[in-house]
Amino acid sequence: MFLQLLAVLTAWAQPAAQSAKVGPATIELENERLAFTIGLNGGRFLRLVIKDAETLSPFAAMGHFLALDGFGAPSKEEQAAGMPFHGEASRVTAELVSFNPAGAVRSAVLRSRLPLAQEILTRTIEIASTENVVYVTSELESELAIDRPVSWAEHATLGPPFLEPGKLVVDMSATRCRVRAEKAGSTGKLAYMKDFTWPLAPLTKGGLVSLLDVPEGETSLDLASCLMDPALPHGWITALRSDKRLLFGYVFDRQDYPWVMSWMNYSGDARAARGIEFSTQPFDVSRRETVDEHEMFGERTYKWLPAKSKLRTRFLLFYTQIPADFGDVANVSFNNRQVIVRDKSGRTVVLAARLGL
Repeated sequence: MFLQLLAVLTAWAQPAAQSAKVGPATIELENERLAFTIGLNGGRFLRLVIKDAETLSPFAAMGHFLALDGFGAPSKEEQAAGMPFHGEASRVTAELVSFNPAGAVRSAVLRSRLPLAQEILTRTIEIASTENVVYVTSELESELAIDRPVSWAEHATLGPPFLEPGKLVVDMSATRCRVRAEKAGSTGKLAYMKDFTWPLAPLTKGGLVSLLDVPEGETSLDLASCLMDPALPHGWITALRSDKRLLFGYVFDRQDYPWVMSWMNYSGDARAARGIEFSTQPFDVSRRETVDEHEMFGERTYKWLPAKSKLRTRFLLFYTQIPADFGDVANVSFNNRQVIVRDKSGRTVVLAARLGL
């Protein structure tokens, strides 16, 4: 499965398109602080930069794409019917329903029809003046007259040069975790199917390793999935480059995305990637497997999309410069239309998020 996953995602990993206000394949939303490039092919998030900082986009070449309706390999019957790996959403060209590049709130609305899954996806991306935040609202409508389990993952992927061994720290509101079961002979270093408490994961050779850091001088390929803290209303993920004074992250409703899967492809070259994939299920497996599994750590491993109904989700991503003395992240909260990031010494970075979560 690892080799299949790597082959598929490497094939998708094309260089991000050049930024453009409106082009044949991309659009750009920007304000005084951020520039955000979106590809219409698959509705991918291709590039995000802070205008007055050293230009480093956190996204890998494959960017942030939506795995829908499917996360991982389809069943053999779905594959025979034409369903691709990770579903249709990242393969179809989105219709640009509206584009508003100016004003207090700049926005784009994209719509995609998923003919195999018989679903309609509408994504609204917004960025408000003077903020370091991007808002993403998704509405998924079923055209079927039956209830069905949905597989949905926001497949965010960090890559070079933002992802640099020894310099990037990734953290999240994780609690209990499990290493993905894989065949012997892969390049994984983690002990398969072992449970652990974030961030210390068990090694095959014995001992523990922190998953916060991107290791130096090694190649490995591992998957682990974590349950977002049930005691918190919101889940969060951060990626910190202290040397560049850059902080990137996501905040989302935990009920929408109770799981984060870490795909750690530390190849030691430009193909390196750190997936931070927040989703409705713990691992990228077929919907049949998610239903058969039913639960993990007491949390359901699948979500229902009712007949002729809609699901709505909303998350935000942020990218900002931080003070030179800001340390490793301790927690992220959303309160009073603000994203509040606190480091382990108690210092805070507060970002306005006027459009709410």
